[in-house]
Amino acid sequence: MKPVRIPLAVLTVLAFLSLGLAACAAPGGGGPAATPTSAPTAVPPTATAMPPTTVPTPANPDLILATTTSTQDSGLLDVLIPLFEQQTGYRVKTVAVGSGQAMTMGQQGNADVLLVHSPAAEVTFMAAGWGKDRVLVMHNDFIIVGPSSDPAKIKGLAPVDAFKAVAAASAAFISRGDNSGTNAKELALWKSAGIDPAGSKAAWYVESGQGMGATLQIASEKSAYTLTDRATYLANKANLQLDILVEKDNSLLNVYHVITVNPDKWPKVNYTGAMAFLNFMTSPSTQEVIGKFGVDKYGQQLFIADFGKTDADFGLPAVPTATPAASGGMLEIKSVALLEKK
Repeated sequence: MKPVRIPLAVLTVLAFLSLGLAACAAPGGGGPAATPTSAPTAVPPTATAMPPTTVPTPANPDLILATTTSTQDSGLLDVLIPLFEQQTGYRVKTVAVGSGQAMTMGQQGNADVLLVHSPAAEVTFMAAGWGKDRVLVMHNDFIIVGPSSDPAKIKGLAPVDAFKAVAAASAAFISRGDNSGTNAKELALWKSAGIDPAGSKAAWYVESGQGMGATLQIASEKSAYTLTDRATYLANKANLQLDILVEKDNSLLNVYHVITVNPDKWPKVNYTGAMAFLNFMTSPSTQEVIGKFGVDKYGQQLFIADFGKTDADFGLPAVPTATPAASGGMLEIKSVALLEKK
């Protein structure tokens, strides 16, 4: 029997029919079976988020603060200024110079508000009418530091006696020489000791002309003595070869005031912003921040909050002071225990 020969055209048609039937039989039209998916889960509605609380932008948001280097070098302003800006909407430009230079800026109308610590010079500044409001906000103390070898043997002496010993030994002493509050205190101690090392151009007496942090570095490098505020010393202690040799004497008190520049002298100063800063510095919450500053890192307060006290409490000459809006009345005079020499 002869084999049946099927025409090529018929075979081609059969092949296409076979492929078509296979495609119809397979789910999804010939590809792998699709994995069943569950119905989409309904997303529950969420509560409408509350808009963030915003502080109204002041009409004049730019504020120039002229202050002593100790508030900057100690790190205190790194804490306080951001808080003030967040709470009030002001933008602060901080100029950290000596207290004398800060008051010069105020006298020239180049600052809106001052944070300084040179009480005698401040009295003169206020008496001349350059400042409008002045409020005591905090204090710390000055200390005399020097090399651990203590060549002049001043450890434990009273401040004036220590200065006399430094001069007698011709031991190196670094002065800021910058008309700052610290420099003013140092010169007052030399005057009480009856010595004028700057006027006599003593070889052992060097004026740095710089801020407290830089002056401490120079004193450390030269194994010299210097007068410093405690806060700046503690903030830089890890990088210094200097020990505290004289401390805790009432004559070493270091008192800080906020002063607003008088708009009657300089109408373009930002007096509204200056008063906002004064009220911020004297508010209970800020006073608490000041009182706690440094405790976690150094185990002691770097500044003592003082709002509610007066210059008379510290034996300082009194001048008119402002009554912050939040206080609602006259400043209350309270007694305060001054530093006791240990």
